[in-house]
Amino acid sequence: MTSLKANVIISFIVLFLLLLISVEADSQRWGREGRWSGNRTQAILQQNDSLPADTLLSDSLSVDTVPKKKDGLDAPVSYEASDSIVFTQDGYAHLFGDGKVNYPSQHIELTAEVISMNMDSSTVYAHGVEDSVGVMQGLPVFKDGDTPYETNTIRYNFKSKKGLISNVVSQQGEGYVTGNNAKKGSGDELYMKKGRYTTCDNHEHPHFYMQMTYAKVRPKKNVVTGPAYLVVEDVPLPLAVPFFFFPFSSSYQSGFLMPTYMDDSSRGFGLTDGGYYFAISDQMDLQLTADIFTKGSWALRAQSNYVKRYKFSGSFQFDYQVTKTGDKGLSDYMVAKDFKVVWSHRQDAKANPNSTFSASVNFSTSSYERTNIDNLYNSQLMSQNTKTSSVSYSRNFFNNLLSISATANIAQTMRDSSISVTLPDLNISLSTVYPFRRKHRVGDEKWYEKINLRYTGRMTNSIQTKDNLLFKSNLVRDWENAMQHNIPISATFTLFNYFNVTPSFNYTERWYPRKITKGWDEHAQQEIETDTTYGFHRVYDYSASIGINTKIYGMYKPILFPKKEIQIRHVITPSISFSGSPNFGSSHYGYYDSYVRTDRNGLPVDTVRYSYYQDQPFFSGYSGKSGTVTFDLSNNLEMKYRDKNDSIRKISLIDELGLGISYNFAAKEQPWSDLDFRLRMKITKNYTLSMSSRFATYAYEFDENGNVYVGNRTEWSYGRFGRWSGYGTSFSWTLNNDTWNKIRKLFRGGDDEESGEKSGEGDAAADGEQSASTTDSGKKTKQKAEVDEDGYQVFKMPWSINFSTGFNISEDTSKPINRKRMRYPYKFSLNALNINGNIKISNKWSVNFNSGYDFNAKEITQTTFNITRDLHCFSMSASIAPFGRWKYYNFTIRANASILQDLKYEQRSQTQSNIQWY
Repeated sequence: MTSLKANVIISFIVLFLLLLISVEADSQRWGREGRWSGNRTQAILQQNDSLPADTLLSDSLSVDTVPKKKDGLDAPVSYEASDSIVFTQDGYAHLFGDGKVNYPSQHIELTAEVISMNMDSSTVYAHGVEDSVGVMQGLPVFKDGDTPYETNTIRYNFKSKKGLISNVVSQQGEGYVTGNNAKKGSGDELYMKKGRYTTCDNHEHPHFYMQMTYAKVRPKKNVVTGPAYLVVEDVPLPLAVPFFFFPFSSSYQSGFLMPTYMDDSSRGFGLTDGGYYFAISDQMDLQLTADIFTKGSWALRAQSNYVKRYKFSGSFQFDYQVTKTGDKGLSDYMVAKDFKVVWSHRQDAKANPNSTFSASVNFSTSSYERTNIDNLYNSQLMSQNTKTSSVSYSRNFFNNLLSISATANIAQTMRDSSISVTLPDLNISLSTVYPFRRKHRVGDEKWYEKINLRYTGRMTNSIQTKDNLLFKSNLVRDWENAMQHNIPISATFTLFNYFNVTPSFNYTERWYPRKITKGWDEHAQQEIETDTTYGFHRVYDYSASIGINTKIYGMYKPILFPKKEIQIRHVITPSISFSGSPNFGSSHYGYYDSYVRTDRNGLPVDTVRYSYYQDQPFFSGYSGKSGTVTFDLSNNLEMKYRDKNDSIRKISLIDELGLGISYNFAAKEQPWSDLDFRLRMKITKNYTLSMSSRFATYAYEFDENGNVYVGNRTEWSYGRFGRWSGYGTSFSWTLNNDTWNKIRKLFRGGDDEESGEKSGEGDAAADGEQSASTTDSGKKTKQKAEVDEDGYQVFKMPWSINFSTGFNISEDTSKPINRKRMRYPYKFSLNALNINGNIKISNKWSVNFNSGYDFNAKEITQTTFNITRDLHCFSMSASIAPFGRWKYYNFTIRANASILQDLKYEQRSQTQSNIQWY
């Protein structure tokens, strides 16, 4: 009995052990929780548990528990694969097909085609596989936080956070760090031997790199290396450094700006653009740089950008430079002190709907652009003749009824150092108001309710002088200042339902701070200012007018092309107006005076009449009493027809054809004005002819000395039409790929819509390279080049050439007049022909040029050629100016990355003007 009980107990113990071993084996194989989603297997490794309980699909199994290990992970690790997950009894889990392991608590993620995990040691090993053509697929990508690493193989321990990586690629800032074998430390740093640093995104075969003997990489912080040397296209160059340090930062911070070495024949050896960058805040920065040369030239420069969201943004720059050229003590020695101020301010449209402020300032001394070292190889800046600056502020009041705006303007002429300053130019404007209109109208509108008035006021303070005398000028004696008020009153009535009658009255008043009396200096034989009276001087004038206009419509249907249903509409707009004003030049108003002009013997020659205010702003002169009738006739011609699609189309044949002339009843001589002629019509889709000219009414006559002058007899009295005064215009024309296609289609026939076919926009692929495109994510993808029906690559070379010029037709009074017709011969003069264009020879090559010809000076204008070549991670550029006042050349090869801005080769001409080309 005792033996039987012992056997039963032993049997239960053996059975229990067998069950325990079976559960342990199943737990190691399947893990705690296994499930399928589609054809994808996912699992989660529980923290502190190498053999957790498991479930499979919807089957419920008994849950077994095992003691927790003391050295396990502190959080779950999830893993999944698209093909399969295989567990082995030695504690490994193998993930096949797009394997992914995620450790969320440490922000660690690993993806690869094949991943092997050791459950006991918390170690993973990942690698890719070769496809049928021997190309590696599914290479591991290890992501620690926000830092990704592309590798061939990786072995990583989740607990120690250390690993071994082969062929690692990590992007740091603008560059990439690659290495055959690297060790990842627990602090996310990488230790590597024989690594590379490059800004080229071709990881397998970079065009250039710094070969590092030893390196430590701290992601998003810095790279520190031992001895390193430069390798270009697998060719080591004798350019080495004992160490280098590359800092990386995604934050906004201050730092030093390394200077650039320069050798100039006029200034000597120098360092340029060195200084310090201040990251003041997220809304503002400051950059201070300086230049210095061995011959004494130096410069200081301050640049700042600022922005306030939804308020304003802008930039400010101030330069001061001292340029010393030549040898001290010799005749060619020169010292120039120049400065430049550039300010741009933009207000957000949403900031304040009732007020606006803007600034566009580009002010410099006249010699700045010619002495600045950075401008000596830019012909556009060197040949710049004028500069304009403006600062403006405006504000609206009373629901936009009243507006006030102030503007400060500066215009510079670099050729003669002259400057024109207006500070300020104040404008006050009152919108149209109807003073007699009822607030709550009942019935029809009364005639007096149509009367309206406006007010505009303008105050100006200006000076024209040389730039070196601007700050030495006197505000009262040298500056011209005045204020003008204008009040127009008008109304519009309808007469007989067809005529619009517009009476108006205009009052203008001007305020001047001084009154100038003039006289005649018989010794100098010139007009002089004899007295200036300072104070408040009021000058006014007024005029009244009434105008009548209507419209006359005419329709015409030609008998040609009946299927087109052509209709032509002619609109005639005649108008007549009468205006009058008294003689404000009479002595009653006191605006005019006179003096007697004498010869050197003191004998009177004639009497000169002048105004006390004729040289001051807003003065327009007074021509005496006037009573003028003005006639104007405007025509418009339009046509509509039915096109081939049975749709009605309307086109304008003549936008406007107008004539205008006036007659002054109060004038004792030459009451007729000249005949004004205007024409506007659309010639082509891109060109509209706008012509405005004048036909003189009165004919030429001879005086007693045989000189030609304009007499009092009209051309009509001689049986001739008015004398044409001439015409001038300017135009431009652009030629490109589409132009030739359209011309070919025009002669061969065909649909215009098929011409072009992106000929102006396609990528040129003359280099035989695959064209590159950029995806939304910013990554460049290669596409196969387009081929023709014979299998050859399609050659595309986008190009564009723009021609711009103009012409003038005018009377040539330097030639003898035709005595029979009493006409001077006409001369035809061409404006300078400007030519600029660009040609994209291939995906990588582009050429642009700018040239022209001055027909008056009979010489070629400033000519520049620029050639650029994209070398992937490098860029090459060459510019040359063989013609014009400034001749130069410049050749540069530089790295594209801003962090390697000093990695460049530059060769250029010296800045002296006596360049010998051949």
